[in-house]
Amino acid sequence: MKCIPALVSVALSAPLLAQSNVDPAHKFAWGENCGWTNWLDANGGADGVVINATFLQGFAWGETIGWINFGDGTPGGVTAYTNATGADHGVNILANSDLAGLAWGETVGWINFDTAAAIGPQRARFDAIAGRLRGYAWGENIGWLNLDDIAHYVARKCYPDCNDDGTLNLSDFGCFQTKFALGNLYADCNNDGLLNLSDFGCFQTKFALGCP
Repeated sequence: MKCIPALVSVALSAPLLAQSNVDPAHKFAWGENCGWTNWLDANGGADGVVINATFLQGFAWGETIGWINFGDGTPGGVTAYTNATGADHGVNILANSDLAGLAWGETVGWINFDTAAAIGPQRARFDAIAGRLRGYAWGENIGWLNLDDIAHYVARKCYPDCNDDGTLNLSDFGCFQTKFALGNLYADCNNDGLLNLSDFGCFQTKFALGCP
């Protein structure tokens, strides 16, 4: 696919709106003492978890424990939450793809994603090649949260499949263009915090590479 849609008329200063990018087919993680947590469907996906380049944001839902907040999407360290105060907590993706930082459960308190000291290589991390989370996080009141189950895990959906129909075709370019015009965070393909022509080039590259 060589053509980039021409219509890019949007105010680049407009705020970016978050929409969960969790794969609908892989949206659950299992807690040993709290059961399944759903990382996609908060507010119809509008407030579900977003896996950004360097941090997570949004909410997961556990039937027995309520909401888990992974961060508000405006990290105090610009590209990472400082986790120095409750007002700037969240889960970060480090340069080596390990996860670190804290999520907050409304009924269970802090959930720690920096578990290297406890379990070493099984620590929570983002597998960029597979496009999914792996390892384990720890909550004092819920025990281990398993991100590494073979069948049930949390994955980032195939990015260029914009309309989630399971195939890559021209309609995905139309979908991307619409999200770009609406200022949707999805359209920030290169994760630089801006919407501009470079995002169309980024989308075209990811489209050409296909899905895992």
